[in-house]
Amino acid sequence: METERPNVSAPRAPACPLVGRDEELSLLAESLAAVEERRDTRIVTIVGPAGIGKTRLVAEFVASRKNEVRAFEGSARDGSVSFSPFARLIRSRFGLVRGMDPDEARRAIRQQLEGVLEPRRVSDAVTFLGQLLGLTEEESPLTRAVSDDPHEAELVRRAVVKAFLEADAQKGPLILVLEDLHEAHEDALSLLRYLLEYLTGPILVICTGRDDLVYRQEDWARVGERRHTLLSLGPLGDADSARVSSAMLAVFAFGGEVPAPLIETACAFARGNPGLLAQMVEIYAAEGVIAEATTEEGETRLVLHPERLRAARLPATVEDAVEARVASLDEEERTVLEQAAAMGAVFWSGAFVALARTGLEAPDLWVEEETGDVARIGRMLDGLCKNGWIVRRAGTIFPGSVEYAWARSEEREAIASETSTDAKSLSNRVIADWMEHQPGVRTSEERIASLARHREQAGESIQAGLAYLEAAAVARRRYANGKSCEYYQRGLELLGDSHDGARIDALHAYGDVLQSMGYIDDAMAAFRGMLTLAYRLDMKKKGGAAHNRIGRLFRDMGSLDEGERHLTTAMSLFEASGDERGVASTIDDLGKIAWLKGEYESALTSFRDGLTRRQKLGDRRSIALSLNNVGLALQDSGQFKEALEAFEQSLAIRREVGDLVGVVTTLNNLGTIAEERRNFQKALVMFEEALEVAQQIGDRNKIALVLTNIGTTYYRSGEPEKAIGVLVRAEGLCDELGDRLKLAETLRALGKAYLMQGDLGKARDCIGRAVDLFASVRSKVHLAAALRTLGEITAAGGWGHAHTTSAREYFDRAVAIFEQSGNEVELARTFKTYARFLRKNPELAGNEEVQKEASTMDARAEAIFGRLQMTSASKSELPPSPEAEIEVG
Repeated sequence: METERPNVSAPRAPACPLVGRDEELSLLAESLAAVEERRDTRIVTIVGPAGIGKTRLVAEFVASRKNEVRAFEGSARDGSVSFSPFARLIRSRFGLVRGMDPDEARRAIRQQLEGVLEPRRVSDAVTFLGQLLGLTEEESPLTRAVSDDPHEAELVRRAVVKAFLEADAQKGPLILVLEDLHEAHEDALSLLRYLLEYLTGPILVICTGRDDLVYRQEDWARVGERRHTLLSLGPLGDADSARVSSAMLAVFAFGGEVPAPLIETACAFARGNPGLLAQMVEIYAAEGVIAEATTEEGETRLVLHPERLRAARLPATVEDAVEARVASLDEEERTVLEQAAAMGAVFWSGAFVALARTGLEAPDLWVEEETGDVARIGRMLDGLCKNGWIVRRAGTIFPGSVEYAWARSEEREAIASETSTDAKSLSNRVIADWMEHQPGVRTSEERIASLARHREQAGESIQAGLAYLEAAAVARRRYANGKSCEYYQRGLELLGDSHDGARIDALHAYGDVLQSMGYIDDAMAAFRGMLTLAYRLDMKKKGGAAHNRIGRLFRDMGSLDEGERHLTTAMSLFEASGDERGVASTIDDLGKIAWLKGEYESALTSFRDGLTRRQKLGDRRSIALSLNNVGLALQDSGQFKEALEAFEQSLAIRREVGDLVGVVTTLNNLGTIAEERRNFQKALVMFEEALEVAQQIGDRNKIALVLTNIGTTYYRSGEPEKAIGVLVRAEGLCDELGDRLKLAETLRALGKAYLMQGDLGKARDCIGRAVDLFASVRSKVHLAAALRTLGEITAAGGWGHAHTTSAREYFDRAVAIFEQSGNEVELARTFKTYARFLRKNPELAGNEEVQKEASTMDARAEAIFGRLQMTSASKSELPPSPEAEIEVG
């Protein structure tokens, strides 16, 4: 078992020069120069097949600049971990090692962050950077503010990571290297894409991966736009391949010439791939072409034996080479490597001990020194390292065990494919039993997910299912939403109809994560499953939570009546179970239904009730949310002073607790009040600040909302060209996000801007689409506003009697909806716009009855404005108020 076979232990990567990559090195140098000169971020992505030299190229470039800039590296080599490239990058930046004590790691991060960030930002950065490392969460005001909202937490983490990197770069330019991104999980790629899009400051980001990266992410080269360069690394030319091969083999020629046939054979096999040239050295060693020889001085060396080349059995392909290496293993070596393959890409010496002792009885006295198996296994692993099968890693996640990794994934896959099913099952069971009792398994997504996979591969479905649910919960706490979904799905599948209690909690969390990611149908199915289990077990509180989530989904899809039905049921169940927090939340949800229907008095009553209940509970974030909603209901009732006070109170709390998403919402709503009063400059200041924060956290929904309001502000202030430019951008975002309500509002605003420009064709097209969308989501107030705009556009056409009749019908329908909903502000605006049309239309100007009707409308509008004490600037035939945003939580 301990045979080392020195004749095959040739160096895997003999030293050789980097050749044939001058253009690529120049491109990297130019990118870094631009970073240093312009103090702005640049991105270079290098793609190519395995072994083509991506890592070597980057390493050579970074080494050449090590005295000029700081460089840190991450890798997605283990794509099973949500944020593996960032975990390695952070360890590189802060000098941490795998398996480090969590408290010690946090102290090291905090100490260094204190020299980079403002004191008030340090705790948040420690928490969110720690999450990427898989450290147990250290609570901060910001984490408390986002703890119940995975989507918001994800946005805040983006902002925190971005702010740290930009602050760190102010101390000097940075090079961030992120390798093997073809293996990265979507959670990591989502965070990286955001950083590539929005990072500023002197930072050069170098990404590497196989071609799969750009196939999976078709728009990868467009991320970051003009500051991003995509570099495809091709094979070396014949002359450069020969130089590399010669340099590798010269190590064994000891000053002599490397025979040409050896170089030619290696080049023919490698076809310009430097990694395969290095592999050919190992093949020569395995076939005796490189073998030990004794010098005259009695020293043993590995030397070239070119005369053996003709008799050597050389592989024609990489697969042949792997097969030949596997066939050369002795029985005990192969058993150990089969067990290593069962463990995965990374494995530990302690697990081999457990596997070796499977089925054995304990000795009378367990004296470690007398067993000998630990030392024997250590020698075997050392031999496999020497022969290029595995590599020993620095640090370990399991104290007391040495950590190893495979040198080549293709060799692991080949050995795993040839391992019998029974042997795999036994190995996985023992590995799982060993892992179960290792420290830190239950707090690490990586470890608990690995445990779950071993249980599953051992055929222990129930234990595997429960472990997957644990992994999902850990991933969710890290806001690794994609990974969390995968684990929940697999865990629930494995549990089947067992463990109803565990499945209720899992379905609740699974549905929340799915909803935050926009998978509405899947979220609905999860919440319905939760409701069924809660009903069977008579768990009213859980049933209330399920109905509440289902009601919110229906409301967000525009099915307001169905949403109200479920929310009312949720209220009854929460009251029956004494869940005050659930009651308060559901009251706010019902208030939003009323608001969307235009029933503002009812909405205001619900929001105030919810606010009172939340104030008793003392939840500051929820209090701010209720204040925002109260402000909106007051605003739409024309009570602007009271609305302004509610918004300002909400904003103050949200700034205090670090609720950045809430800050965007309330700033936006303050902007709408300034807009109502025609204080366009102040409105733009509010909207621009809201947009800045929205972009900081990367919330595209909020970006679309604020852009729509900025565009509306421009056309209301008489700048339709600026308005159209901003609104077209907002339209694209809304369409991409699939948000019908926001898309309809943006189209309505675009219609107004085109009307102001005199482009009636485009105006009518936009407003027609808006009307259809508003009708489909059953938002009466929005529909009425769109109908009013459609009336204006139709009237502006001046195309004769038919269009005059149509315009009047649109205005009449808008008036009826506003009267029914009690929205007096919009009703008064509609009266003013309608009256203006009646007076200016040539066909109606001489009709006394119609003019009397116009005067009545003006009088009713003035009465409403007077009662609501609106400024004269708002009493106009201006577009309806910009889009505000109401919330739930």
